[in-house]
Amino acid sequence: MSFKSKIKTIEWKDNCSKMIDQTLLPYEFKTVDIKTSEEMYKAIKNMIIRGAPAIGIAGAHGVALASMELSKNITNRDEFLKELQKKSDYIKSSRPTAVNLMWAVNKQMDLAKKTQGSVYDIVNAVIENGILLENEDIKINKTMGDFGAEVVPKGATILTHCNAGALATVGYGTALGVIRSAYAKDPTIKVFADETRPRQQGARLTTWELTQDGIPTTLITDGMCSYFMSKGMIDLVIVGADRIAANGDTANKIGTFTVAIAAKYHNIPFYIAAPLSTIDTSINSGNEIPIEERSHEEVTHINGDWICAKDVNIINPGFDVTPNELITGIITEKGILRPNFKDSIKNLKI
Repeated sequence: MSFKSKIKTIEWKDNCSKMIDQTLLPYEFKTVDIKTSEEMYKAIKNMIIRGAPAIGIAGAHGVALASMELSKNITNRDEFLKELQKKSDYIKSSRPTAVNLMWAVNKQMDLAKKTQGSVYDIVNAVIENGILLENEDIKINKTMGDFGAEVVPKGATILTHCNAGALATVGYGTALGVIRSAYAKDPTIKVFADETRPRQQGARLTTWELTQDGIPTTLITDGMCSYFMSKGMIDLVIVGADRIAANGDTANKIGTFTVAIAAKYHNIPFYIAAPLSTIDTSINSGNEIPIEERSHEEVTHINGDWICAKDVNIINPGFDVTPNELITGIITEKGILRPNFKDSIKNLKI
């Protein structure tokens, strides 16, 4: 049994970036065409597209769109590159925590500066590279999934938090990619999905994805994980990542740190699944990872309705950082990294 990627979250086609509007799932499945760099900034900022690898590709497409826009009025190479850098920096500012966005945009800018020839040669180069990065993402996820499947015991029940699936990537997924690969070998595997407040990505997106594939899935609220762990109903945890520091400290969706603490207490393996592009060796620890503060309305409203007193104070960090000592292993496309993470990441020579 094997899984093909049924979902393609983002794709460059007809000189625009086509993506699934994830704000509408699971109520409506709709794709949108992103035709300008400003539209891409808003799509990333407003989470029409989300998930670290997916917004990385969105950033790469955004640079391609920006280059097309600028080429209409600028033919001087130096001026073009200067303005393209400004637009690229703007795109990177849309979401500060996920390093894949910076990684992909920087790759596009590095290529633009190295490309010889006219402005139009640069435009063609960044478009082609955006498509290349897009196609590579699925291959990386499938390789990662196969490595990760080796640590999943037969008949295991896996807990995951947020959505690290096909919708968080171009296709197949990181944490859910591991689950898909494991399920292909052992269809007795089951999944528990945290709902993931405040935007309910686990409830809205993860359960939608897994039920599409026929993988048995149970939805629980974020506060229930310790209960089910204490009952022996969770065998391991696999989550994604938005940025991994050089020492293995990992930023992921808010609530992940809590799950990791619970897993450690109950002696349950806790794995991160993420491509190498998520590892940021420029920072030494999780203390240096910028944490995005998001709109208060995400907490105060569900489906447009108030759920709390209107004069209550709100703090809404989008991510938290799980310290490396709580992590059993980091599953990548190059294999599974083990503690000491500082050494295992250094040995990758990223």
